[in-house]
Amino acid sequence: MTSIEYLTLDVADTAAAHDFYTDAFGLAGQVRLRESQEATTGFRGFTLSLTAAQPSDVNALVDAALAAGAAPLKPVTKSLWGYGGVVRAPDGAIWKVATSAKKDTGPATRRFDQLVLLLGVADVAASKQFYVAHGLTVAKSFGRMYVEFAGGSSPVKLGLYRHRALAKDAGVSPEGTGSHRLAIGGTAGPFTDPDGFAWQAASPVLAS
Repeated sequence: MTSIEYLTLDVADTAAAHDFYTDAFGLAGQVRLRESQEATTGFRGFTLSLTAAQPSDVNALVDAALAAGAAPLKPVTKSLWGYGGVVRAPDGAIWKVATSAKKDTGPATRRFDQLVLLLGVADVAASKQFYVAHGLTVAKSFGRMYVEFAGGSSPVKLGLYRHRALAKDAGVSPEGTGSHRLAIGGTAGPFTDPDGFAWQAASPVLAS
């Protein structure tokens, strides 16, 4: 089964971005950083989500992100589906932190259970077929609205959402141009999907 081993974010300052992701989310192998000045404006067409176990964990993660320099896009709040908020990292990537739990069951931590990459696509059904042909297995599908692929033991889960709906969920305008500033390191790469998201063949972590 095709899996995503890590994501590479293009950033202007790798040292500053490393400090942010370490301080805010404690991310290690799931996110890599690559220095790039490639032009981009507005919504980059994707969001990253951290799924936490309880509301206090969401608060802890969002508070840490804001303290590390993130900008709030949607305040943490309760909703019909659970509890969560959205921030923009200093490098421009959009992060949603959420839980489906309504109540805390233990002390607050900055742990998260899952990292999810949501791609905003022009045609969910067509992109679904494309990814199935590249070895991904559908876990959930809601017509032309949303598709979630089985993650298995993959460090990153993939979902597809309509572009405008994803931007609305993130609290930003759907308009944007230029680079996605994202590369997906997976077991099926390299290829580029119908919406211009680039996959690369996953490479091992180099010894320092």
